[in-house]
Order: sequence, then structure tokens, then C-alpha cells
Amino acid sequence: MSTLDPQAQALIDAAIASGLPPVHSLPAAQARRRMRSAFIWGDPEPIEHRKDLIAPGPAGDLPVRLYHPAPGRRLPLIVFFHGGGWIVNDLDTHDRLCARLAVESSCAVLSVDFRCAPEHPYPAPVEDGYAALVWAASHGDVLGVDTSRVAVAGDSSGGTVATAVCMTARDRGGPVIGQQTLIYPVTDHLDPPTASYRERGTGYSLNRGFMEWAWQAYLPAEWSATDPRLFPLRAADLRGLPRTLMLTAEFDPLRDEGIAYADRLSEAGVPTEHWHFDDQMHGFALQTHAIDRARRAVADTARHIAAVLRESPEETL
Repeated sequence: MSTLDPQAQALIDAAIASGLPPVHSLPAAQARRRMRSAFIWGDPEPIEHRKDLIAPGPAGDLPVRLYHPAPGRRLPLIVFFHGGGWIVNDLDTHDRLCARLAVESSCAVLSVDFRCAPEHPYPAPVEDGYAALVWAASHGDVLGVDTSRVAVAGDSSGGTVATAVCMTARDRGGPVIGQQTLIYPVTDHLDPPTASYRERGTGYSLNRGFMEWAWQAYLPAEWSATDPRLFPLRAADLRGLPRTLMLTAEFDPLRDEGIAYADRLSEAGVPTEHWHFDDQMHGFALQTHAIDRARRAVADTARHIAAVLRESPEETL
């Protein structure tokens, strides 16, 4: 039987000892401040080039942040979407993760600060994500990237945005995406609950209460249970999506839906690799400072993306 990594357990113990109320019990603005205080600390992760930019979005300016580990070289690009239940987190909470992905992969990373719920429910985050991808694909010279080698990636609800952006690109005729990396993504509604919701729905870094809060904020007034960009696992057709790397964690209520989505992608003919971390919980990719295995997992993930994208030699700017 699997046991939780002691370093992950220490994080849970510290959270309990803090006595702070659950994030999902707070108003959105206060929840965002809490998450920023948890993940923004110390000196930033070193990287050669980090720059905030603005991309045009469907509702106005869309903040993005570029991480480029080798200015002067045209590198493959990873477009990244942050998790946080479509409510919390931003460019800063995921700054360390994105910098690590860029350095470990020797690819550029463009992190997207899409509009969030409840102020901007679905489909705002997906349409923002797609707009950022389209902009990046047409601004290779500005970004210093090879737009023929593009991947998308995201963690948790950002993984949902990432695969929804892939569906949108497929259905709208581009841009071409060479790979998608989905880090413990949301792929279905929490009702009816899976076995992992019943087994891991309380006591870990992500719980059912948070997901109920997230879905309540994210779902618009009118929605369809068969909308694949809301519920990727329910998609009628997954053919034509990019090669996929799926990461799941044993101590995560989203475990089973991530595994099921990887299986469905494979059944649809999408080349899919699934890495299951049997001693980790949801959110481990953001805990590289505290969990040794998380640090190795992020490095391995970055190198996997790079291996897929690097099918042609780099070009000099």
C-alpha cells in the first residue's frame, strides 16, 4: 500500500498547525492573497531572461511572462497555464515552476495570466489561453522562439485550460501544438465522485470542499455536461490532439479522472505517456523547495517536453 512522502506529510502537518481557515472558505480576493503569501517568498529562481509582456486578449490586455534560458538563441516554446481552481494564483505564484521548466528543458516558457472566476467564469480562461497561444505563434521574433516547436502545459485547473486550448486549436485550424503536458489536471466534474474522491477527498493538499468552491465559481449560468472544453473526459472525440504527457498523484482526489483521461487519449490514437507518483499529493510540482521527488519530477518533465520538441536543430537568431 502506498504511503505519502514524509516531506509532503510535513507540509500537511505545518498547514494544520497554522490554524488558518481553508482557502475555499474565504472570499476570492482574500483567497488570492493567501495563496500569494504561500508561494511568493525569497529570491526568484535564477534564469537568464525573465520579462513581463502584454498579449492581446479577447477582453483586453493579457499579461504574460517570458522565461528564456538562452537569449540570442531561437528555442522551442512551452505555453504554460497556472492552476488554482480557475480562481486563485497568477504569474507570481507559478514563477519558480516556470523558471525551473525553462532552465531544465532549455526551452522558452510563456506563462499566461488568464482571467479568473468568479469574475470571469468559463469560457474566459480558455479563450484567453487560446488568444495567448495565437499571439505567441505569430511573434517568434519578439519572443526569441521557434514557433514550429510549441508545447502547452498546465497544472491542476491550468491543465484543464491547456487541454481545452489544444481542442480549440485543433477545431479552429491552429496553431500547431507539438505536445501537451497535463500535471494532475481536472478533467471531469466531481459528481458523481470517483474512488479517488472518496479515498483522498479530505486530509490532503486538495480536498472536495475546494473543488466544490472552484466549480461553483467557474461554471457559467448556462453550461452543458457534454462540453469537452469544460469536461475533457466527456469529449466525444479526442482524435487529433497533440502527443501527451500525463502526471497523476496517488494522494489526490483528481487521480482517477487524470488516469481515465490518459486512457481515453490513448484509445483515440493520441501518443500518451502517463507518469503516476504513488507517494505524492496534488500540487507537488509547486513544492520543489520542500519535496525532493517533486524537484526531480519537474526536471524529468521538462526534459521530456524538450525531447519531444527537439526534432530539428536549434537556429541562431
